[in-house]
Amino acid sequence: MNEPVLVIMAAGMGSRFGGLKQIEPVGSAGEIILDFSLYDAMMAGFKKAVFIIKKENEKAFRDLIDTRAGKYMEVEYVYQKLSDIPDHYQIPEEREKPWGTGHAVLSARHVIHGPFAVINADDYYGPGAFQSVYEFLEKAEDTDRFHYCMAGYQVENTLTENGSVSRGICRTSETGMLTEITERTRIQWQDGNIVYEDPDSATGSTTLPRGTTVSMNFWGFTQSMMKELEEGFPQFLDSTLKENPLKGEYFLPVAVDRLIQTGKADVKVLHSADRWYGVTYREDKEQVVSALQSMKDKGEYPDRLWK
Repeated sequence: MNEPVLVIMAAGMGSRFGGLKQIEPVGSAGEIILDFSLYDAMMAGFKKAVFIIKKENEKAFRDLIDTRAGKYMEVEYVYQKLSDIPDHYQIPEEREKPWGTGHAVLSARHVIHGPFAVINADDYYGPGAFQSVYEFLEKAEDTDRFHYCMAGYQVENTLTENGSVSRGICRTSETGMLTEITERTRIQWQDGNIVYEDPDSATGSTTLPRGTTVSMNFWGFTQSMMKELEEGFPQFLDSTLKENPLKGEYFLPVAVDRLIQTGKADVKVLHSADRWYGVTYREDKEQVVSALQSMKDKGEYPDRLWK
């Protein structure tokens, strides 16, 4: 069986943060958030990482990755290109935005030949999630259905004090399988409660209970997911080029949800008690730096992740 590979979505620019937030140093030895994810992934068993980037950012990533984590893991780079669409489709003239997270993962289809995990480059997930996902993928085999997994977090562990975030709100069965995932925007703290923007509510918002499971785009897939993404992409383009040609996105969670609803796949939710950290807003950086230093001080990470 092929070794599980870690796929890292790093093609997005941090517009709210104000720059390429994926390479902003947050560790005492100059580490970026991604260094901690790569370290956790390596300790869990991952031996190879595939980065999905914009070609113009390749040097910035290589300067940070190749001489550090790249000395301990095999590293490969692929590019998410707006032009990477089937031959008979045309890109709208004014379109600049990439085609979304599903298309980002699809960009790695030529280098993925077995089970793979997917993460965002700018999120700290914690070591437990990498361990759980790796152990799942080691044993994952498709039968009459595809068998995937997702790291699930408690919503209160994924919020920032400096604004709102978007999260995939998950429903699960009694056996811990994902039954539905719904993207919600503008989730934030409000007077001690967690609320999200809801145009159907009389107040314009709806409260989310603490403990609600959310997705942070940490997935585990068998090779079958690449084929499903490839087959679903033209259908996405057919509708998007008519309805929202400049901004429509092929979202990975939407593709997963479609497979669940049609009975083609099941997704095991692997619950994580770890706290998420990320630099969604520039004001978040100080908290992330402090939290990661605290983990080093407790011996959860070495003073220098890469010697």
